[in-house]
Amino acid sequence: MKILVLNSGSSSLKFKLYEVNEETHYFSALCEGQADRIGISGSTLVRQCIGYGKDRQFIDLPDHKTAVDEILKVLLESEQGVLDSLGELRGIGHRVVHGGEDFSRSVLIDRPVIKAIERNSMLAPLHNPPNLMGIKAMASLLPDIPQVAVFDTAIHQSMPKKAYMYALPRIQYTNYKIRKYGFHGTSHGYVAQKAAEELGKPLAELKLITCHLGNGGSITAFKEGKSVDTSMGFTPLDGIMMGTRSGTLDPYVPLHIMESQELTPDQVSALMNKQGGLLAVTGKSDMRDVVEAAAAGDPNCIEGIEMFCYRIQKFIGGYIAAMNGVDGIVFTAGVGENSPMLRKAILENFGFIGLKVDDPRNEAGETLFSTDDSKVAALKIHTNEELVIALDTYHIIKE
Repeated sequence: MKILVLNSGSSSLKFKLYEVNEETHYFSALCEGQADRIGISGSTLVRQCIGYGKDRQFIDLPDHKTAVDEILKVLLESEQGVLDSLGELRGIGHRVVHGGEDFSRSVLIDRPVIKAIERNSMLAPLHNPPNLMGIKAMASLLPDIPQVAVFDTAIHQSMPKKAYMYALPRIQYTNYKIRKYGFHGTSHGYVAQKAAEELGKPLAELKLITCHLGNGGSITAFKEGKSVDTSMGFTPLDGIMMGTRSGTLDPYVPLHIMESQELTPDQVSALMNKQGGLLAVTGKSDMRDVVEAAAAGDPNCIEGIEMFCYRIQKFIGGYIAAMNGVDGIVFTAGVGENSPMLRKAILENFGFIGLKVDDPRNEAGETLFSTDDSKVAALKIHTNEELVIALDTYHIIKE
């Protein structure tokens, strides 16, 4: 069985094709790539299929339907292709950013599901519409193949009301659905389950804090196998300091900026989402560049790292209190997986709960990098959001 995973953005479309061994349930990646600059001049299609190097084509991609069509063509190519026919495809899984309160799990896509995704576009205007473009393009080209929607927000629907409600007039929630939703759900759920397996206990018996630290980042608390709180809120802007996002601010700051500097809401949104975070403090949005400059003595980058770690420490500490303890703290995504220095810096304040970092294990990138006598485990786990989408798609089409 072969399953195609799509992640559709406004001008890009990432894809990954998996083959599933139905006896062992092992998923192997056959081909992956990305269509870029859709609807823009200079569009490209990059792919790397098993047994071949990376290949880039400059090709006209006026819309998402054309991009999907070209992706299917490269999968079918006689030389580097990995499909003999499109009939081998048994399911298509789509990343959908926002499911609102409509979806607490992945679902088979039908007309009511599409309507719900459209309705929730008001909550994610930059993400849900392009997600829908990929769904509709694939439905047009391959109408008989089942499609599955996997939502970033779904896992956080288990949060209790005390965690997701804002202290605003209730009409803001009842009429306009303004509340905390949380994001990065596929990543958080995946690494929490993998951490439980590493620790040899059921996830439902553990209290875990998962730290998804990439260019975007969020922290999630898991108790009894469920997400009970997460750092991102109504939008992905809330929470920790990120590459270009400010993270949590005094809510009046954007209003003050609009009033005092005569900026529009769009300009302030750009200020917080695209000009904030590490970029604002250090002049660099990539943590690798920040770490390198800090090591060379750049005071702004040293300060940026201190701010980044401090904000994460506060969320971890808050979630330990909210759950009345923790069994493990898990790091994942680009920064979380690849920076031993930042993992150690973040965890240095948690000796009081019996967590000690084993420096050689941390530097070596071992999965479990706390000392043997630690009361709380520290783990580094590689996230795989595409695999989660493929797994959910497989299980739903098999139901």
